[in-house]
Amino acid sequence: MSLKSTAMNVTATVIPAHWQIRAVHRFLKLKNAVFKGPYVPTFVETPLPDVETLAIEDIDVSSPFLFRQKKWESYFKRLRDERPVHYQKNSPFGPFWSITRYDDIVFVDKHHELFSAEPIITLGRTPEGLEIETFIAMDPPKHDEQRKAVQNVVAPKNLKEMESLIRERTREVLDSLPVDQPFDWVQQVSIELTARMLATLLDFPYEQRHKLVYWSDVSTASPETTGGKVGPDEIFAAAADAGKHFVSLWHEKAARKAAGEAPGFDLISLMQANEETKDMVKRPMEFMGNLVLLIVGGNDTTRNSMTGGVLALNQFPGEFIKLKENPDLIPNMVSEIIRWQTPLAYMRRIAKQDVELNGETIRKGDKVVMWYASGNRDERKIENPDVFQIDRKGARNHLSFGFGVHRCMGNRLAELQLRILWEELLERFDDIKVLEEPECVQSNFVRGYSKMMVRLSGRKNNKTEGKSP
Repeated sequence: MSLKSTAMNVTATVIPAHWQIRAVHRFLKLKNAVFKGPYVPTFVETPLPDVETLAIEDIDVSSPFLFRQKKWESYFKRLRDERPVHYQKNSPFGPFWSITRYDDIVFVDKHHELFSAEPIITLGRTPEGLEIETFIAMDPPKHDEQRKAVQNVVAPKNLKEMESLIRERTREVLDSLPVDQPFDWVQQVSIELTARMLATLLDFPYEQRHKLVYWSDVSTASPETTGGKVGPDEIFAAAADAGKHFVSLWHEKAARKAAGEAPGFDLISLMQANEETKDMVKRPMEFMGNLVLLIVGGNDTTRNSMTGGVLALNQFPGEFIKLKENPDLIPNMVSEIIRWQTPLAYMRRIAKQDVELNGETIRKGDKVVMWYASGNRDERKIENPDVFQIDRKGARNHLSFGFGVHRCMGNRLAELQLRILWEELLERFDDIKVLEEPECVQSNFVRGYSKMMVRLSGRKNNKTEGKSP
């Protein structure tokens, strides 16, 4: 734990977390006006070179424009073929190893005794002053203790109870959509459904649900973390706002529990009921870190797979015909969407000792990046991996949820949401036409969309017709 985190923990009982965050921000602005602060890379988008024009050692897959410019498939294919364990010494995020083949990624992910998740799972660092602590970036045993505190929210019994609510809210959103008119699928479907689900998981005020999505987006969009374009003023403002709301929600739930009210089954109530996390609100950076982790996990995977699935079926129209002829393929298609999209492109580790991997020596302390997006397109493991195939055998054996102790806690919830979405879509619409190339976010971490214009065609004689909002 950093000295700053310790100081915030000590003062948390006197000074609210959001005031502390604002104070840190003001102090850093004054300090950095006098003294040079930590290096923050600047990214200006220009066309990336074709990978064939580069020497193998000069290939840098850390660019936040790699996915947006659709160069990622060719870049990663060359690395998989020629240098599957690849060292880049001059990236804007410092030197790092890229692990690009499926089997090598599984090896790194499963061996937490060799590769540490601490202190962060992104290529870059957290913005100065916001060094939050999250269990996804912790090693056992602390990781296991904190994960255990909240994992029951996505236990099978709870998912079964949530299914009807997810379906109800999905129907509400789909029934509000315009038919035969262009609209932005990202804003009106993917973001809206994600916001509703996050509010449910946190028992967060429903009318303020879009704050959760916004906080998630901002938390992964700084230049020094993922190559994004959100500046420190906006990040600190969002962090302070999130801190104020989450701490208030914690104390409100604690007061209701003290008054004899039965605790809920939301994430904060589960934290309060667990011995390891019952006082986490007194550790603001850890408390904030884990809630940010949970909203990012609940936001990016599901939201961008909701959009990516529509795009995939447009790029492979024969698969949409196959789906409509056999809706029983939806569960398998959901796994194929998550593989094909790979919503979070990678996870980072730090070598705990020297490790030999695929002919290369990774030294203790080296940064190691498992490129899930590349492993999910590895021809050595997946037949015709660039093809979207809804009846693919073994579709669930993708890398997108990770492996080992850090495997995604909410994978079944994400699959449930996507399955319900496609069941309800097929009930209502004959076609979902993507009208123009979608706009992608600037990030080397999130494979996400900021806009995708579509047009729906309603089913004839369907009692549930789409309506103008």
